Amino acid sequence: MTQLPTTKAFQEQIEKRRTFAIISHPDAGKTTLTEKLLLYGGAIRQAGSVKARKAERHATSDWMDIEKQRGISVTSSAMQFEFDGFRINILDTPGHQDFSEDTYRVLVAADAAVMLIDAAKGVEAQTIKLFKVCRMRGIPIFTFVNKMDRAAKDPYSLMEEIENVLGIRTCPMNWPIGVDGDFQGVYIRDTGLISLYSGGNHGANMVEETQVRLDTPEANKLIAKHYLDRLRNEIELLDVAGDTFDKEAVLHGQLTPMFFGSAITNFGVEPFLEAFLDITPPPLSRKSDVGEIMPTAEFFSGFVFKIQANMNPAHRDRLAFIRVVSGEFRKDMSVWLSGDDKTIQLKQPQQFMANEREAVETAYPGDIVGLFDPGFFHLGDTLSDGPRLRFSSIPIFAPEFFARVRPEDSMKRKQFLKGLTQLAEEGAIQLFTRTETGFEELLVGVVGMLQLEVLEHRLRTEYGVTMLRETLPYKAVRWVTKSPIPIDKLKLTSTSGRAKDGDQRDVLLFENEWSIRLANENNAGLELAETASRVVYE
Repeated sequence: MTQLPTTKAFQEQIEKRRTFAIISHPDAGKTTLTEKLLLYGGAIRQAGSVKARKAERHATSDWMDIEKQRGISVTSSAMQFEFDGFRINILDTPGHQDFSEDTYRVLVAADAAVMLIDAAKGVEAQTIKLFKVCRMRGIPIFTFVNKMDRAAKDPYSLMEEIENVLGIRTCPMNWPIGVDGDFQGVYIRDTGLISLYSGGNHGANMVEETQVRLDTPEANKLIAKHYLDRLRNEIELLDVAGDTFDKEAVLHGQLTPMFFGSAITNFGVEPFLEAFLDITPPPLSRKSDVGEIMPTAEFFSGFVFKIQANMNPAHRDRLAFIRVVSGEFRKDMSVWLSGDDKTIQLKQPQQFMANEREAVETAYPGDIVGLFDPGFFHLGDTLSDGPRLRFSSIPIFAPEFFARVRPEDSMKRKQFLKGLTQLAEEGAIQLFTRTETGFEELLVGVVGMLQLEVLEHRLRTEYGVTMLRETLPYKAVRWVTKSPIPIDKLKLTSTSGRAKDGDQRDVLLFENEWSIRLANENNAGLELAETASRVVYE
């Protein structure tokens, strides 16, 4: 078991950690906000817009070629930086709905979430899905209303939308001045100050900020009268009719503090970061099969929430991302690994700025550590140098799109199988084998069609294999948990299929709900599950 440093020093390390994820609908500006937080944290000197018009730069958190080409995030990045005495672990997630499973897994590693909303569009479909995951976990949710530099919805309408659609109360921490594409700055409610912004080199650098009190001659000189009149009226109404700030309600996910700003121009980013760090909690405890595990526990524990192959194309390596839950992580320490039920040594630990890495000697609760993976880590594995515990589990997403796949060049079948297996272990795809046709067929299941494009791209660029695919009509998979007779004797519709998943569990493939219903009716005692368990955490 790890010998912890003095209790006070260890406690200080925990208190300064903040681990959060950013969630949003595609194109709400999530990766851009991540970049700007890194800019203010001093982690980068210049931020690259995801769809940069003027420069050749790409966002730091988008490291994969296909992300740079399309201007979208399709993997989750873990990045760490220091700001104002805090050690921040920021988890950037794919906003695209086809990659919701990766996002889902990452959210269980976060202690808080920043919900990014497009000021002109309001609450969108993917935001609702991801919000529900955060709500299930009961973690604090902070709202950043982005793109205020463009014409936006009325702020009161946005508040009402969040409350009605998501069912969470709102408390604006600042208030925008100018919402019709004429954004001037924000009024900070707890201080009574107005922050006006200028400079920033189109968002590449930190902006210059001017602060004035609302009821002073300086405010009258710097801001046009109609802006001030409207602001006074809106603040008065907000103070009377709006929810007051309640930190306990925020920490229990019942109230969301709202911030208005523009990530692309850096307006409102730094005040948001400062307020967020002040309110959000240090690392939280986690449920396990032996009870609640506190960050201050005297033993090291953590879990694998992400596996990523080929982050460095030159080395073709594979990394397992670990969230530290308790105790102190140390390089080369020996721990018990739940998946294989064996003791291993943790070598080559690293921390990240997307694909840029640095070696790490120690890490504390809340930190994200990357470990070189020779192939024995699995998503959801628990690591511990104390009790042999397991953190709670969440299900695997059921795929909705299926394709039969094979290599174009049969001589490259070995590389093809290696690529498919590694990408399945990452959770990027689900792999099934089917033999009922007389020979072994490989089927791939995904949550969204874009995942198949990413699969083709990664097999070609990372494994040197061109994949041929044939889309199949299946729309659902069900895991067989109990069957009265052998699987091949089950009475199914002619359009249904039988296969095994990556863990050699029996599954049935169906084209529609009617086929599933018929399978249950025609086979007494047959039990099917919509999800399969993968030991993960909560």
